[in-house]
Amino acid sequence: MQDRFRADVLKNYNNRTILDRWDDLALADGWLVAGCLFQTVWNLQTNRTPEVDIKDYDLFYFDGDALSQDAEQKVQARVDEILADLGVSVEVSNQARVHTWYESYFGHPYPALRNTHDGIDRFLMPATCVGISPESVYAPNGFDMLYEGVLTANPLTPYSDLFETKAASYRSRWPWLRVAEQSV
Repeated sequence: MQDRFRADVLKNYNNRTILDRWDDLALADGWLVAGCLFQTVWNLQTNRTPEVDIKDYDLFYFDGDALSQDAEQKVQARVDEILADLGVSVEVSNQARVHTWYESYFGHPYPALRNTHDGIDRFLMPATCVGISPESVYAPNGFDMLYEGVLTANPLTPYSDLFETKAASYRSRWPWLRVAEQSV
């Protein structure tokens, strides 16, 4: 299933180009993550263009020595320059500093993370916990829920208000997705 996932996300021109330029991005513990991956899969399953309705392309990295917003903005500026010709929104996030702003932005506490995988693990829905780099695919919950379109709350981020908003947003674009109870 990992090979299928990689092949599917690479059908999105922007994903493929970002990974082709990976070495230039030079992100410590870097991963291309989130919507640009699972939404590409959902687009393909709906016979839509791989890139349609993808709002942004998220890059996670981990630099525990550079926790300031200014340091993160410098990385963002470098990435913007490298990927400017794509004409898409690319958001860069240092996972080492998410705990410093998450609660004020989303209204819920968030633990300090140890690495980028910790950030991927905490996406609101287990089906969407995916990341890719040129060498690896990371999917701590596997791919079944992703390909079956099953949306459940992630016990690591049990924020029902955020989950419901996100699930409604996804279902407005991919109506075949279904919300299900998380089995323990």
